[in-house]
Amino acid sequence: MQLANRRVLVIGGASGIGLGIARIAVERGATVVVAGRSRARLDAAATSLARPDQVSVEEIDIANESAVRELFSTRQDPFDHVVVTAAHAYISPIASLPLDEARKVLDVKVLAALAVAKHGRWRANGSLTLTAGINQARPLRGVSAVAAANGALVALGRALAIELAPIRVNVLSPGWVDTPIWDAFGPGEKERMMAAQAAKLPAGVVGTPADLGHAAAFLMENAFVTGTVLEVDGGHRLV
Repeated sequence: MQLANRRVLVIGGASGIGLGIARIAVERGATVVVAGRSRARLDAAATSLARPDQVSVEEIDIANESAVRELFSTRQDPFDHVVVTAAHAYISPIASLPLDEARKVLDVKVLAALAVAKHGRWRANGSLTLTAGINQARPLRGVSAVAAANGALVALGRALAIELAPIRVNVLSPGWVDTPIWDAFGPGEKERMMAAQAAKLPAGVVGTPADLGHAAAFLMENAFVTGTVLEVDGGHRLV
């Protein structure tokens, strides 16, 4: 199964990993809908993809079930593939973790994925790809809420592979990836941090959005893969 002439929805695709996935899908000939919360980021993403005949955008609050239902119900044609990369990250020691922030993490990562599975509409041979992260396997201090959400997505992906069959469901689990989220540290500090992380990894490099885009394309295109967690982390879980 190739992506040419397929319909792909990337939720959380306005930047970072999601945009990398959208870019690979467009390059492989898919018609792509990029969905996210920020109209400015969505418009910038569409401009950067530079394929107005293949790309459209949809502003949506993924944590709102009614908005997710409307996203699918108002479209005449179902999708071939849906990829969910939306996230809300909150880092805090457990002793001072505001539970309202933890709920936001779970709402955006886990409950939103459930809503997509509940209301999604797929063509035959379609797929759903969820996005977890390295901290589901190798958590650091202060990431309890995010690690819990990512671990839940691993379990959810396996459960949905059974419940949504024959729609295939997989989980993409990235490690350190050089995305704009790290730009807040400033150019010098970001580069130092990425170099330090790369030195710890067996692969010797941190990931790029394109690396994750290729991995997601594999999960969409391979009709014999479901219920799988694809670790794209440079070997981080081994060290």
